[in-house]
Amino acid sequence: MAESEAETPSTPCEFESKYFEYNGVRLPPFCRGKMEEIANFPVRDSDVWISVLFHCLVSAGTGLLQEVVYLVSQGADPDEIGLMNIDEQLPVLEYPQPGLDIIKELTSPRLIKSHLPYRFLPSDLHNGNSKVIYMARNPKDLVVSYYQFHRSLRTMSYRGTFQEFCRRFMNDKLGYGSWFEHVQEFWEHHMDANVLFLKYEDMHKDLATMVEQLVRFLGVSYDKAQLESMVEHCHQLIDQCCNAEALPVGRGRVGLWKDIFTVSMNEKFDLVYKQKMGKCDLTFDFYL
Repeated sequence: MAESEAETPSTPCEFESKYFEYNGVRLPPFCRGKMEEIANFPVRDSDVWISVLFHCLVSAGTGLLQEVVYLVSQGADPDEIGLMNIDEQLPVLEYPQPGLDIIKELTSPRLIKSHLPYRFLPSDLHNGNSKVIYMARNPKDLVVSYYQFHRSLRTMSYRGTFQEFCRRFMNDKLGYGSWFEHVQEFWEHHMDANVLFLKYEDMHKDLATMVEQLVRFLGVSYDKAQLESMVEHCHQLIDQCCNAEALPVGRGRVGLWKDIFTVSMNEKFDLVYKQKMGKCDLTFDFYL
């Protein structure tokens, strides 16, 4: 059997019930029994998929990314999008709600998110059908943001220390498996015609260029005024995301890790990072 029980974490974890392992990857319980159906999920050429690891990146970074993608792909009015619940417009493939049957029947063009590793996504995506947008974030900021996300939700109830949580991250003991494997899998496909690999930090360095990348990748066209309006709207979202009053310790901020990592933790993390990413030419900005 491909599925097996995973050891329950010794500290409170993000799910009340146990993880399970599927082909060596720790997955949340709501994925149980549906991985084959996900692999065979019917993909349409007009689909746009947003893929990230960990929900906190959705909260801090891909919340912005999904709004940009929605703006660009749907031609939405930036002034109207603030009145919408964008999460309802971009369902997560593997989540219990709305469920695979509902997502299959959505009208085109569908916008679909997932946190699953590349190899677990629908096989049609591997064959180049539809577009996939992947966003990565430097792992030091990511683990801090993910820790804060766990602490903030009552359903997750994580009460362990950050040191314990960071150790779990480095040892690939969190939901959806190893960050190091997840990001490298997608990086191996970053030159595929149907894949756009983005980095969270680039939104802070040059948001206008990222929006232009999305416009080209999605095959749409806008005039200068429309593009400027989109970029301005997204700059406002970034400001909100990085506001320490809006999110615990400003978890959308680049360089967040420097406020929490100790010297010894940073040295250990750098060692693990080098061991697991040493053969990969992907680089990150750890501060701007």
